[in-house]
Amino acid sequence: MNYLDISIIIIYLTFILGIGIYTRNFVNDFTGFMVAGRNVGLSLSVITMLGTELGLITIMYNAQTGVIGLFSSFHIGLAALLVTLCIGLSGFVIVKLRELKVKSIPEYYNVRFGNKTRILGATLLSIGGILNMGLFLKIGAIFIQNIFGFNSDETILIVIMALLLLLVLIYTMLGGMISVIITDYIQYIILSIGFLLSIYYSIKTIGWSNIFMSLENIKSYEEIYNPVKNMGPSYISWQVVLGFVSAVIWPTAITRALSIKDVSMVKKQYIWSSFSFLIRFILPCFLGICAFVYFDGGNNVSTLSLMPKYLSLILPSGILGLVVAGMLAAFMSTHDSYLLCWSTIITNDIIEPLSNKKLSSDKKITISRIIIIILGIYIFYWGMYYKGSDAIWDYLGITGAIYFTGAISVIIFGLYWEKASSTGAIMALLGGLTSLVGLEPVRLFIGIKIDNPALIGLLALACSTILMICGSLFFPDNNKVRI
Repeated sequence: MNYLDISIIIIYLTFILGIGIYTRNFVNDFTGFMVAGRNVGLSLSVITMLGTELGLITIMYNAQTGVIGLFSSFHIGLAALLVTLCIGLSGFVIVKLRELKVKSIPEYYNVRFGNKTRILGATLLSIGGILNMGLFLKIGAIFIQNIFGFNSDETILIVIMALLLLLVLIYTMLGGMISVIITDYIQYIILSIGFLLSIYYSIKTIGWSNIFMSLENIKSYEEIYNPVKNMGPSYISWQVVLGFVSAVIWPTAITRALSIKDVSMVKKQYIWSSFSFLIRFILPCFLGICAFVYFDGGNNVSTLSLMPKYLSLILPSGILGLVVAGMLAAFMSTHDSYLLCWSTIITNDIIEPLSNKKLSSDKKITISRIIIIILGIYIFYWGMYYKGSDAIWDYLGITGAIYFTGAISVIIFGLYWEKASSTGAIMALLGGLTSLVGLEPVRLFIGIKIDNPALIGLLALACSTILMICGSLFFPDNNKVRI
């Protein structure tokens, strides 16, 4: 990393902060702050969905997955492609939600099941989502620490975390969803170029055929290519569930559908986005595989540090700066999307309903910005003190499951089953809390020895589904809401 690389990064960051300041002038009300006034076109919506879901955390955990699972890990991207494509072709869930003109999933809960369900759903969503993003900052700092060649001192890592957090907080609070979408668009361009160059130099450095030959000298054919043998059927089934969640249930993704200009565009948005969901898994996985080969199995290097160390060694000056700028763009776009998502949901779906009065747009924006600062402090604290050893992808899946294992049942049954009741919805949402057992500190505390958190997630999903059906049948609503 020389002066040319550092100059590229500084120019980029200055440019992005300038956009944040400029776009602040376009935020007129809370709807504009939260969903960009529902005025996002198709092409921009597709790009911003990829930009949000292709964050630095995504690149790091997929590279780690590539290191661990090698080419067998590609099934995760394939599952995401097929599930998202099917949703786009059918319009399953997404079209109905956009037609309701809600700004969030909890707001839909209110329309279908009432205020209590909305508050509970938003609370569980916030808990799961905030836990989910708890390691984003630390993983970003680990990337910077390794790509710049800093030593592994814990103090340096904390300083990097603090600087990254300050950058993201300033940007997110300035512009809201409008600045998020613009950042996503710029990130898409820079990161696409950076990825292509990284793949090119990887193949040039290692050699296409040598990648496969080297792997086959280290691992068996089954370990390299067979996901069923390598990871098991329950893990693959869990990836299908996560593919559906990533596209439809997860708020940062569904917000893109709720922000789009026209209902008729929603299907097209998901059809085109399906290919981006494949790309966001496969390309970082491939870089992780290349890093594994380059370091001859990655001995004595952590699976998270392998990819950034590898890129710092193979990329020439200038190109390295561009790639790091793209990675920082990915870091910022994911953080601003998540911070904006959770803060506005807490404001819109917990604080306002509990206050029993309509809050003004200015007050809701102010509250959201305060919550963004509080969330920033939390992710800084959690990043410093969480010491779990689960793969990052598994951590993200099980923390998100606290929310989505219950939400899947509530959303699908609520939209497509007239008998779905508010009691059933509340029971299903509470059933999702059983996913907490899969979180590593909880497993260790209660003495559960299981190497596959995916199995706990699947059981939690089954539990929530059963509770939704039984609760609705035994405790029906007197006043049915038709959607």
